[in-house]
Amino acid sequence: MINNRIFPLLLLTLIFLTSCGGARKAKMGTTAPEDAAVAAVVASHYENEVDVNTMQGKLSLNYQTEERNQSVTVNFRMKKDETIWMSGQLLGIPLAKVMITPNSVQFYEKITGTYFDGDFSLLSDLLGTPLDFQKVQNLLLGQAIYDLRDERYKLTESTRGYQLEAVNNEFLKRMFLLDAGNFKALAQQLGQPRENRSVTVTYPQYQKVEGQLFPGQIQILANDGAENTRIDMTFRGIEFNVPVSFPFSIPSGYEEITIE
Repeated sequence: MINNRIFPLLLLTLIFLTSCGGARKAKMGTTAPEDAAVAAVVASHYENEVDVNTMQGKLSLNYQTEERNQSVTVNFRMKKDETIWMSGQLLGIPLAKVMITPNSVQFYEKITGTYFDGDFSLLSDLLGTPLDFQKVQNLLLGQAIYDLRDERYKLTESTRGYQLEAVNNEFLKRMFLLDAGNFKALAQQLGQPRENRSVTVTYPQYQKVEGQLFPGQIQILANDGAENTRIDMTFRGIEFNVPVSFPFSIPSGYEEITIE
């Protein structure tokens, strides 16, 4: 079974969040939003997407469950559409590394001397729902996890912003709240009421980096039956379009994590 450690748990939780319910939704082709107001809001959301090739910075991460509460400092690097890389430390002591690409999912943990080296298909089989790199990247960039151009949404305007709720939500309820001024995501909510399973992602703060808006904080609350998980991430020192490298080599002698 997977070791009960923060980085493997964080990785699988992030992937679970962004894939909630995917296997149960039969997609019958692409249907563009039919309502002009919806189409305008959706178009503005994608026009304001971060336009960047690479980025790097640090994030403070706090992971909470019923049984544990742990904080780590993480070095974060990304090449858009290609690689997400994280290296975690606790009190300056290296803990683990994670590297995700569209075709692979890898991490290792120094304290336990364990590693995982697989891909999204293996984790898809584990969770019973299709996973992909794009959803994880969208979550980190403040973009809608699901492509809003692929389905029809109902638009509701409020003092908080523009709320988009999927019209076809029989198996998976999907709600996205966009800021009325910059059209960035303020909140995203996915839920499977029949399974008592849901996730809420909120963006309490954005920061301006080289004239573009990037999340300053991300809060994630996942509920799976009676189990609750909360992840709080605070980004700092973010730089765009800088040279980045993704050093990753599983140390010899480490034990491979098996998923049952």
